Amino acid sequence: METNQKMGPLPRGDWRLWGGVLLASLVLFFALFFYARAGRSTYDEGVGISYETARVLSVLSDDTEPDPEVENVRRGSQELRLELLSGRHKGDVAQVTNYLSAFYNVYVKAGDKVAVSVNTLATGEYSVSVYNYSRDLWIWAFMALFALVLLAVGGRQGLRALLGLGITVLCVIFLLVPLLVQRGWPPIPTTLAMVAYTTFVTFVLLGGVQVKTMVAALGSFGGVMLAGLLAWGACKVVHISGMNMDEAESLLLTAVDNGLKIKGLYICGILIAAEGAVMDIAMSIASAVDELHRVDPALTARELFRSGMNIGRDAMGTMANTLVLAFAGTSLNMMIFIYAYDVSYTQLLNTDFMAIEVIRSLSASIGIVLTVPLVAAISAWLLAGRGKGKR
Repeated sequence: METNQKMGPLPRGDWRLWGGVLLASLVLFFALFFYARAGRSTYDEGVGISYETARVLSVLSDDTEPDPEVENVRRGSQELRLELLSGRHKGDVAQVTNYLSAFYNVYVKAGDKVAVSVNTLATGEYSVSVYNYSRDLWIWAFMALFALVLLAVGGRQGLRALLGLGITVLCVIFLLVPLLVQRGWPPIPTTLAMVAYTTFVTFVLLGGVQVKTMVAALGSFGGVMLAGLLAWGACKVVHISGMNMDEAESLLLTAVDNGLKIKGLYICGILIAAEGAVMDIAMSIASAVDELHRVDPALTARELFRSGMNIGRDAMGTMANTLVLAFAGTSLNMMIFIYAYDVSYTQLLNTDFMAIEVIRSLSASIGIVLTVPLVAAISAWLLAGRGKGKR
């Protein structure tokens, strides 16, 4: 029998291998980053519309008043004196009329910061209009709060989780999007490669290079692949593609200037959405089976698989429910609209919206469910084999 080894504060894998894997991953990231952005054209910042930050120096007039017909939202206009705080016109003072309506409603007071659009002509003249509230500092503050809570609760493991999350976000924003838009890479294979990369790097950060993390990474990627395959098949049957999305028309205008492929973007969104939930359940099962094997290395593959399935059954219900509710939450306004206008059964079930949401939520949920036996089987097979070799 092998002796139990307690997990220390650092990954159990070899430090050199762990560091080498992360270094190779970073090299790959930066190579793709510079490749994706090479040759990107930029707009002339001196002419055209730019978005800057401004401070309200004073409210010269205010004829707004609450409208009881639209939940007392203020309507009317304000005359404002603004000081531009950024951009080439920084320090200038402009007088701006701020119009408020039920849908465009940015009511400000003296001292408030706002985001403004500055339209500069070739002659150098420019006009300023209120765009929205200045929210950037608050958004960064919420991000910082999330990071602090994660670090306070998770400690070093929280730090590694935060690094993994950061890498995933950077990959989506600075690798996936530029490769699709700037380079015209095929959406689905590119997204799958990004999912495989971020899943592998995240698990290496969390647990080092060991059987448990590699099984979780492999099972996660398999679950995402299954979710994507199911979504692709369903889309073929019900005739749904990226062209059915609300943003398709705007994306078509973008695609004219580059090689962007729109049809596969819907499946890409499902792959990315499923990744996080699948990773969660995959790591839970792989970690639990690994712990069972460490406590009793004599357990057979069948016994480990059965235990992994029992653990997975308890977790997959809540995980699938979480994913479906997340998609439902984003569609709440549309569901209220459907109810208010008493849309008929036949009309509702045959809309693009309903097909898109059902395929998105159920394919990802099925991927979560199928991840359970996949990870349990791989973990049991590998760990039981290691146990035989060490007895």
